[in-house]
Amino acid sequence: MNRMIVLLLGALLSAGVCAKLPEPTEEQKAAAAEKKAKADEATKKGNEQLAAAQDQVAAKYIAQMKAKGVAVTPTPIALPVPPAAAVPAPAAAVAPPGK
Repeated sequence: MNRMIVLLLGALLSAGVCAKLPEPTEEQKAAAAEKKAKADEATKKGNEQLAAAQDQVAAKYIAQMKAKGVAVTPTPIALPVPPAAAVPAPAAAVAPPGK
């Protein structure tokens, strides 16, 4: 009996959670776009700094191994190539009907 009351009370209270939010205004959309652009720029800058730090660490490692007399050659990493855009085949020339 108590479980039933708790379940009904929970169902009644959770019904208000399903309300729909209003559409964002133009100012809110512009602010969101600006925020996204800043975040993308910060991510790009962070990735560049990470790559530079990784290159420095690799260079130090290669220098240390060279000092020990070990030849280290980095393995080139093949980046995935995106599939080429599907180019539609040229339409076959249609011959005009014979006379």
